[in-house]
Amino acid sequence: MFLDLVGFSVIFPLFPAMLRHYLATEGSGGLFAELIRVLGTASGSDADMRLAVLFGGLLGSAYSFLQFLFAPVWGGLSDRLGRRPVLLITLGGMTASYLLWFFSGNFVLFVGSRLLAGVMSGNISVATAAMADATTAANRSKGMGLVGAAFGLGFILGPALGGVLSMAKIGGGPVTAGDPAPAVSWLNPFAAVAAGAFLLSFSNWIWVALKFAETLAPEDRSKGRREGRTINPLQLFGRQEFPGVRRTNILWFVYLLGFSGMEFSLTFLAADRFGYTPRQNAYLFVFSGLILVFVQGGMIRRLAPLYGERMLAVTGLALIVPGFLLIGLVPRQGSLYLGLALVSVGSALLTPSATALVSLYATADRQGSVLGVFRSLGALARALGPIGTCFIYWRLGSSFPYLAGSVLMLLPLALAAGLPRPARHDGA
Repeated sequence: MFLDLVGFSVIFPLFPAMLRHYLATEGSGGLFAELIRVLGTASGSDADMRLAVLFGGLLGSAYSFLQFLFAPVWGGLSDRLGRRPVLLITLGGMTASYLLWFFSGNFVLFVGSRLLAGVMSGNISVATAAMADATTAANRSKGMGLVGAAFGLGFILGPALGGVLSMAKIGGGPVTAGDPAPAVSWLNPFAAVAAGAFLLSFSNWIWVALKFAETLAPEDRSKGRREGRTINPLQLFGRQEFPGVRRTNILWFVYLLGFSGMEFSLTFLAADRFGYTPRQNAYLFVFSGLILVFVQGGMIRRLAPLYGERMLAVTGLALIVPGFLLIGLVPRQGSLYLGLALVSVGSALLTPSATALVSLYATADRQGSVLGVFRSLGALARALGPIGTCFIYWRLGSSFPYLAGSVLMLLPLALAAGLPRPARHDGA
């Protein structure tokens, strides 16, 4: 999972420069020009950046929507076939998507590489299921803590690696309007980053093929375990039999709508407002990732027994509101980092607390189905958040999405304050 997350997140700091490259090379012809014609052009001195933001939001949402659709498919197949063969298929598909990205000298191939990656992104949920297979009820939390650590560390190293590799110009590098054509037009402008992601993913596939032992016994596969997950968004918001679960689900969905939009558009804002390069954007992700690892790895386990998950969720959301305002409304680099620090601490407090609350509200025999709906709502929110935020950015400018996000966060804050006390928790 660590190797997979590193390879997946190397692209995060590159989106602004990459999309500006395609805008410069294909803005007068091809898919980019057709999208501009259909959507209309933005106005103002930052028009090109705002168009790049919109296209980035479309790509980000398409990837997450495919993840929302296909993660249950891969999970169901792994229940019947075992974890190892499905991991080999999905990791092989991710490896192929990075190879396609390497050769995506035009925008159509780049879009194709992102869509293929979205279809194959179910490997994370399958690997999580393998961790559940390999742990007992007594040490399940420890195992899932390792999953969280893999995520956090992967999201630190991945963007940093992407920023460093972006300085290697295998294909001539990105261009802007008026620049000469790239040296190797059939390569992606960040071909070195794509090559790094390909090598990581391929080495991961080799490791699974040679060393990964199947975690799901054949006798367990015959049981056909299902979590009752659905891809119908309306059913995900249906009434739950356990008090507190539905409120927590809505809280989680609304929070991730705003957070995923901020997370995706942050690099565009930094490039637009401060002229950040991919390397400087990588620093933002490293900064945020270090905070997440520190809070989730060291503080949560000490704070939760003292104050309870409900209070930590309220505190986390209360920190995110001013964090959004600082990022969006104060045009200083120090405010950008201070706002990002508040959002990162808030997210680090909220995410494990909301997950724990859903688990605590449900009975032991319904953990899988309840958490399955919770995860599906998160994937759906990540599919809708980037395009919604980037559309507001495109139409109204960089400040408005963060102002709207801070107002939006007041709803989950109110929902968190009204959560019932978990039946099996002595805290607040």
